[in-house]
Formats: sequence, C-alpha cells, structure tokens
Amino acid sequence: METNDIVTKNFESYADVAADIINVLLHEGRRRVKDYEMLSAATESLYLDKENGLRNQLEDVAKYHVVNGVPKVLYLFANQTKVDKGMVLRKAGYAGGEYRRQYEKQNPSLYPVIEIVLYWGKSRWKGGCSLHRLFDEEGATADIIWKYVDDVQLHVWEMRHLPREIRELFQSDMRIIVDYLAEGDSYRSDRKVIHKEATVKMLRVLSGDTNVDDTGDALKEMGIKEEDEIRVCELFDQYTRKGIAQGISQGISQGVAQGIIIMCKDFNTSYEETLQKVRLKLNISEQEAEKEMKLYW
Repeated sequence: METNDIVTKNFESYADVAADIINVLLHEGRRRVKDYEMLSAATESLYLDKENGLRNQLEDVAKYHVVNGVPKVLYLFANQTKVDKGMVLRKAGYAGGEYRRQYEKQNPSLYPVIEIVLYWGKSRWKGGCSLHRLFDEEGATADIIWKYVDDVQLHVWEMRHLPREIRELFQSDMRIIVDYLAEGDSYRSDRKVIHKEATVKMLRVLSGDTNVDDTGDALKEMGIKEEDEIRVCELFDQYTRKGIAQGISQGISQGVAQGIIIMCKDFNTSYEETLQKVRLKLNISEQEAEKEMKLYW
C-alpha cells in the first residue's frame, strides 16, 4: 500500500473528520451527522474473478452513521490521486457487495450506501461520472433500452479546487488541508490543529513527500504532543525551524541546506523564499545557496 493511501485513510478515519466531510460535501455545512454517531465498518468486499476465484476489493474508509444503535447510512470514502475513467464500475461493485450482505442477512434495518470520491490530483477530473455515459460515449446504444438500464452516478469532489465558500464550511482539520491546497505558500491561519501528526502527514504527502514516517519523531523533538493546544502558524514555524536546525547539524559534507529545503518544500514555501532562508541562516552567498537549491529542490 502506498504512503499516500495509508496517510489519507488514517486522516479520514478520525470520526470528527469523517463527519465533517459528510456534513460539508453532502449537507452543505449543516451539522446533520455528529462525530459520536460515526462507527467504523469493514472496508473489504468479495467478488468472483473470470476464473471463478474469490477476489477482494478494498474501500479506503467505511463509516456507519448510527442513531440510537441503528445504522442509518453506510458512507464509503474513496481517495483518488489520478483520474480513473472506470471508477463508476468499482462503485457499483462496492455498493452491490454491501447490498448483497444486507439481503443475505435479511436485516429488518436496511440502509443506503453512499460513496464519496475525494480526488486529490492536480489536473481536473475528466473521468466519466455515470454508468450510462461510460457505456454509451459513442452513442452506439439505442436510446430505447436506457430506461431498462439502472444508472450509477459517481460523486467526485476535487479537493484541490474547492471554492472558498465550501472550504469555509469545514470545522475539522480538513479545513487546514483544503485551505493549504488552495492557497499554497501564502497560507496562514490561527486555527487550532487537533490531530497534529495526521495533519502534518497529510500536508506532506499532498506536497509530494513519499517518506513521512519521521513525522511523529519530529513533533516529539519539537516538544509537541497530540494533546497540546497549538495553532497552524505556530506548528508551521516550529517545523520550519526544525528543518533549519537539521540542515546545520548535517554539516557541509552531507549537504548543509538539505534539511531547510526539504522542510520548506513540505509546506510549499516558494523557491525564492527558501533560497533566502538558506542564504541567511547559513551565512553563505546567493551563488552558494543556488548550488544547494539545485541539489535538493
């Protein structure tokens, strides 16, 4: 499993984040789902392959909305970093598997299945969002049969391109993520960070970092605990200072500016601003700083 998948799944598994996503994207910001009503569900379903062998398929995150002990809705969260034109078929498989389980259990408390696709890619989503459209892009199927073909709609949210009025509805750490993606290195905020390690890991992987396992240790070295109260601006400043300290301690032979540059890149600091940080903090010329930038930028 790729680092990006693990990090996004972990972040969205927090009940407050999951409920926030549902309330903002599906209920237009109304607090219809409470975090204490979120219950984790199985993410695995089975299907037969072409050789009649059992295969498994995994959804990223699955949460029941439970009210008074009764499941009302099953929400499936799917994360995408690339456009998948056939994803609507996967959705049909996930939902179909869950409805089959409900049928076989003959459970008197039936509930709908809703899949939310969170697309984190930089390019715009151009994949098909309808089963009908996927089957008949060329217009080759007679119109008369469509009324007999059940349609499946794919609901995709482009997380890097959410308008401000949508972003402002988020109340969990997801607000930090979507604002950061929209504003880049100009992002500043006094919001409190609830899930420190998970949020920093999300910011790092979405900035292109493939190795974020050191995040927890880095926060410990900075004296930041999960239960501490800390704001975004404070966290960013401390994280950047740690990168500067690491870069200095590495010594010239190991690349004195590496820590500074990597940490600045993690938080989308501009090239020019990072260059000046390297030059000023290490007391070197701009030409020398440029050489270091070419190595690690």
